[in-house]
Amino acid sequence: MKRLWTIIGVADVSRSCAWYQSLLGLPAGPPAHDYFGQILDMDGSVLLCLHRWGDHEHPSLADPGRAEPGNGLLLFFRVDDFDRALIRARSLVSALTEEPSVNPNTGTREFALRDPDGYFVMISALSAA
Repeated sequence: MKRLWTIIGVADVSRSCAWYQSLLGLPAGPPAHDYFGQILDMDGSVLLCLHRWGDHEHPSLADPGRAEPGNGLLLFFRVDDFDRALIRARSLVSALTEEPSVNPNTGTREFALRDPDGYFVMISALSAA
């Protein structure tokens, strides 16, 4: 089996960790470090890694000022609790970036919002509407 670990640069790992745990309906818990954390599914699978900007000299995570955070990146999560995810999302942001609609290509409901660092996050229902 192969797994992709997507790592994004964030200003505050603890804040972003709590935000994603809340959005995805996962148990709240602190990140492993103040500079790195993982968002884990209930089975322990890594859904997303959070890395503080500027730590450890990774060239692409050195400085958020080099490019707009999230440019060229879409964080796309498929969830089995779409209606509850929508309620959680509305509690995290003042407005959604895209209101719920049915994607004509997949037949699934989806909505979008921005995370605390400006990344574009799409939430899609696991099954067709």
